Amino acid sequence: MTPPALAIVHDYLTQPGGAERVVLTLASAWPEASIHTSLYDPEGTFPEFSRVAVVTSPLNRIGPLRHRHRLALPLLAPAFSRMVVESDVALCSSSGWAHGVQAHGRKVVYCHTPARWLYQADRYLEERSGATAGALALLAPGLRRWDQQAARSADRYLVNSRVVADRVATIYGIDAEVVPPPVDIDVGATQDPDPSIEPGFLLCVARLLPYKNTEAVVEALNRLPAERLVLAGSGPLVEQLRQRAPANVTVTGRVSDARLRWLYRNCSGLLAASYEDFGLTPIEAARFGQPTVALHWGGFLDTIVEGETGVYFAEPTPDLIAEGVRKLRSQRWSAGTLVAHAERYSAPRFIERIGAIVDEERRLLG
Repeated sequence: MTPPALAIVHDYLTQPGGAERVVLTLASAWPEASIHTSLYDPEGTFPEFSRVAVVTSPLNRIGPLRHRHRLALPLLAPAFSRMVVESDVALCSSSGWAHGVQAHGRKVVYCHTPARWLYQADRYLEERSGATAGALALLAPGLRRWDQQAARSADRYLVNSRVVADRVATIYGIDAEVVPPPVDIDVGATQDPDPSIEPGFLLCVARLLPYKNTEAVVEALNRLPAERLVLAGSGPLVEQLRQRAPANVTVTGRVSDARLRWLYRNCSGLLAASYEDFGLTPIEAARFGQPTVALHWGGFLDTIVEGETGVYFAEPTPDLIAEGVRKLRSQRWSAGTLVAHAERYSAPRFIERIGAIVDEERRLLG
């Protein structure tokens, strides 16, 4: 039996994040490709995955793991080591696990970031209990060795930003090509207005986790009484943030894509304070002609042109965030410049480059 040209591999399909949107773009470009993953929770991630052939590991039979994938952490390395993918090219969307798959053809890794808990442990463990942190510390040495071997098993390594390229070079000694991910938000699609929110607000779109720095964002609004902020996202900190939020902050929780489009269209600027490997939300905002004030760190350095599409603040502290907002308000912004900038991150450009790489790797099979 002739193997398929391409198979897609992803860590787990249990949440609606930026990495999962990349996988959806790949699946739409290669609809014949199956997606191989450890865990799949149809209700927890994007509903579009129901249209794709998803092949899961035996771990998926354990219901609690599908809803809380972090519980599976000690089991993921063995799960991917035993996973065999029969295709000309296995395209692995990886944040630390999928690159460990056994590929009988060529293996191409698209790395969102090396495993945070292995190489950015202090920041990652802020959101873990003491028992969990202790367990992770015990597992780390062995899994670090596994991770290094998995990275070196790839025939080609791609990354989403310059900061991740630098990290991959330092950790794995691999010179990776930067292929910016697609920012595929449809500005012309249906919007879902929120009648309780008046246009002209600042918008922050983030998972509500400690390393996203949303607590500092909320506190900054105490220093900006004339501003209003809508914080859109879900996560462990949602109730805490709602309780602490001043009157000029609305914490929405998770929103639909249609509501998110309305928020982008009706805000007056984006506030992004997270430690991000790729600065996705400034590109989404720019698609709607909106500028960004962002943390001068990581992926935001790739996706914001200072003075043209946004401004930076140096550290995620309430005072500096507030100062950044004032700087944003002091400048005039060209919607045309913002939209043109965002077009550089279109899905067709991403698919064209990935397609060329897949074709190059297939030719090497002979």
